[in-house]
Amino acid sequence: KAAEQGIAIAQYNLGLMYDNGEGVPENDKTAVMWYTKAAEQGHADAQTNLGWRYDNGDGVPENDKTAVMWYTKAAEQGIADVLNNLGFMYANGDGVPENDKTAVMWYTKAAEQGIAIAQYNLGLMYANGEGVPENDKTAVMWYTKAAEQGHAVAQSNLGVKYDNGDGVPENDKTAVIWYTKAAEQGYAGAQYNLGVKYYKGDGVPENDKTAVMWYTKAAEQGEARAQANLGIHYATGDGVPENDKTAVMWFTKAAEQGHASAQSNLGIHYARGDGVSENYIKAYVWLALAKVNGNETAKQYLEGVKKKMTKAQIAKAQELAAKCH
Repeated sequence: KAAEQGIAIAQYNLGLMYDNGEGVPENDKTAVMWYTKAAEQGHADAQTNLGWRYDNGDGVPENDKTAVMWYTKAAEQGIADVLNNLGFMYANGDGVPENDKTAVMWYTKAAEQGIAIAQYNLGLMYANGEGVPENDKTAVMWYTKAAEQGHAVAQSNLGVKYDNGDGVPENDKTAVIWYTKAAEQGYAGAQYNLGVKYYKGDGVPENDKTAVMWYTKAAEQGEARAQANLGIHYATGDGVPENDKTAVMWFTKAAEQGHASAQSNLGIHYARGDGVSENYIKAYVWLALAKVNGNETAKQYLEGVKKKMTKAQIAKAQELAAKCH
């Protein structure tokens, strides 16, 4: 009744009820209708929710320009959550002309209010020199603020900064700390980097088994570098029982993503018949792809494989390789 009488807070609350299916059947379109009525009266939270609806196409056709309009109205009333959204829209040119400087402005407003994802995004802008002069120290500062709030990608990126000594003194132990935090949240890039640290013994005692554990977690999420390294561990028996079949499985997954050394190793396994039936045509294809991708080892092996092939086999392999480029 209050909503029908035009009371904005009631309209917003009714929209929220339809949004969440509380007391009424969930209905995105009806939620949008009530949010719109409240938003048009200047209700900031309704403007925020309406912007999100248009941003994601929930209950309305997706419309970036309309999303930006409502986000901006909410931002002008001080709603912190939309500031990062606006930054993202300007950074990617969604609904507005792409403008990194304006993106940085919105990210900064959100970051200064403690919004972790905005702090991460701002760190990224400083790290890449987008909309601001490149500045690793400032990137580290913002990554740290986001990382301390538990933002996994910021934690991982901060680990990389300490790993490489960009914007901070190089420190393997601190890199490991941040990689671990991100890895434990399931971030594949950090899991891979942590695997490398344990494999090399940088910042932690060298431990092939632990390296394999982290590589496996990353590899199962599709991280090609981890898949390639895991293949090597199974091929050599470092940290796991030697198993060429499993090595081939992981090399294949990485090779299919274009990882050059995995393509080379897979080609070599086909050439030798390690873990798979010997197949010079498949060996040629994978070695040729690895060569195109700049792998030096593949160049050497490819010549050796060609010497063992008939002209017809070489022609077939070249045809298959051309289709894969």
